[in-house]
Amino acid sequence: MKRIVISGTYCTGKTTLSLALSVATGIPSTHAPTMREILPELFPGKSLKQCTYPELLRLGMERFQERLEAESKLKNGFISDGCPIQEWLYGSTRLITGAYPEENKLTMLWKKIKNYRQYRDFELLLSGFEVMAKTYTKNNYDIFIHLPVEFPFVEDGHRPTSERFREESERMLINTYRSLHIKPIYVGGTLENRLNIILNHLNIPSKIPLAKVMKVSLKVKEDQFDRITLE
Repeated sequence: MKRIVISGTYCTGKTTLSLALSVATGIPSTHAPTMREILPELFPGKSLKQCTYPELLRLGMERFQERLEAESKLKNGFISDGCPIQEWLYGSTRLITGAYPEENKLTMLWKKIKNYRQYRDFELLLSGFEVMAKTYTKNNYDIFIHLPVEFPFVEDGHRPTSERFREESERMLINTYRSLHIKPIYVGGTLENRLNIILNHLNIPSKIPLAKVMKVSLKVKEDQFDRITLE
């Protein structure tokens, strides 16, 4: 059985597709906890927007560790909702776009000058995390499915991300594939179209009709993921 990654930046449908592909094939899916789930345990009383850069990195590393623990238990293969590169990208993209959606190049430049030591230390820590994330990703997955940016970015007023953040993250992710010599399968279109392309590539027939696959997976996503409380 293969170790499959559903990769892509924010708001590209990774979780929905991971769940649907798992329902269709019977291959278990893994989902690292979101930073909003981890946040109350590590930094009680704080929102993501209030976290310092080192704290954001700590959240990413915790997510990385929980992902590894979950995947290590699935010896016969799995479908992973994202991969450790996503944890690294969250921090590295922050160095470019900032920690708030409204930040721009001028405000970022001022923050870097004002907090030079903090930025320098964060870059050093992030570079070490980058090596771990990329090494694990390169050596522990067999098939990469990349979801391009197709859907509008959802600005819910809570996530400290933006369309600019997503665009920069997408650019860095594609460059990372190239640097690691990873050749992902690019899959776009509707959920049904994505499923058909992947199932044909894997040469695995769906265990149940795709209409039922989508209905079941969307219900699971609604019950288990969409109801996570935002800060």
